[in-house]
Amino acid sequence: MSGNKAVAYIEPGVVEVQTIAYPDLELHDGPGVDPRNVGRKCRHGAILKVLATNICGSDQHMVRGRTTAPADLVLGHEITGEVIETGPDVEFVNEGDVVSVPFNIACGRCRNCKERKTHICLNVNPARPGSAYGYVDMGGWVGGQAEYVMVPYADFNLLRFPDREQALDKLLDLAMLADIFPTGYHGCVSAGVGPGSSVYIAGAGPVGLAAAHSAQLLGAAVVIVGDLNEKRLAQARSFGCETVDLTRGSPQDQIEDLLGEPEVDAAVDAVGFEAKGHGKDSDEAPATVLNSLMEVARAGGALGIPGLYVTEDPRGVDADAQTGSLKLRLGLGWAKAHSFTTGQCPVMKYNRELSMAILNGRAQIAKAVNAQVLPLEDAPHGYAEFDKGASTKYVLDPHGAFDRFSTAL
Repeated sequence: MSGNKAVAYIEPGVVEVQTIAYPDLELHDGPGVDPRNVGRKCRHGAILKVLATNICGSDQHMVRGRTTAPADLVLGHEITGEVIETGPDVEFVNEGDVVSVPFNIACGRCRNCKERKTHICLNVNPARPGSAYGYVDMGGWVGGQAEYVMVPYADFNLLRFPDREQALDKLLDLAMLADIFPTGYHGCVSAGVGPGSSVYIAGAGPVGLAAAHSAQLLGAAVVIVGDLNEKRLAQARSFGCETVDLTRGSPQDQIEDLLGEPEVDAAVDAVGFEAKGHGKDSDEAPATVLNSLMEVARAGGALGIPGLYVTEDPRGVDADAQTGSLKLRLGLGWAKAHSFTTGQCPVMKYNRELSMAILNGRAQIAKAVNAQVLPLEDAPHGYAEFDKGASTKYVLDPHGAFDRFSTAL
């Protein structure tokens, strides 16, 4: 094959569908590729026909110009696909397998991978620990918002679904396993969510909604979701969450109205560095969420922080924000003996168990995040609507894998 349609970042606010090279088992030079990774052979890799690939809030940060992403970077780190070719060193993945691809790229060989810290693999990104497909400063692995993509270390990275037809029937839910379902779940686990707990989740975007559904699976008694966007709050209420309207101000009083006290057992930041202040028409204030979580989390509680924070934000509100330096009330967190968990979610720690919850009808994650399917060529529309605050998780369909569900969708 000679071509491969893919979604590329062009400039702030602009993405377009381009034709790029069909993948092979080597990392070639291109936008964002670390020079030390150019020419890297991937005999251990596989080429996938992409069945589903999602638009993520992390992609949106790049598209808004809030990172140092270069022009023509192919986007997309949420990938579900069918294996169509394997490298000579692949033993356990076969052509025809339907698989989920963790957004973390991991070698399976380094110290961190062996400790299940696949989000900070030491061997796939020469610049720093950790890597991902189609993301700035992550080594330059080509993104999966495309018709075809190459996945390195296939035996280690790919989650195979045992029943192909069952997987295709559940494809919309399984598409959430590459990132947002494990990420939301990780935020809740990190925050100590368990049976009978009260949980406050800041942010009702797709990751926040995934965290809310995860908290329910973990047995939380009350799940409260806060946001400035009423449509997203309505989506949270649609599957049984309580909500806090942050246009009315900080969340403590509203939480007290719901619980009889202003604090919760566990708190999750599903917003990240583009946070706005509380109140109607509030301006950007990057530390707002973290500081408010320290206020509402009980003494001895924990904060799960799956929301993205960056080391470089060229459009940050001030010089500190541009280097990821936030004005945190660390003294408050210290006084309340809070624990904090940050960083990418180690997807492989959770994705098999969550896939079983989906396949056995225990999780309806696509419904929770209001997943909607678009053809690949409509990706620019999906990005534009998501940027406007749509309460939707957009799933791109490069090959018509969802055509069988067209009447339902």
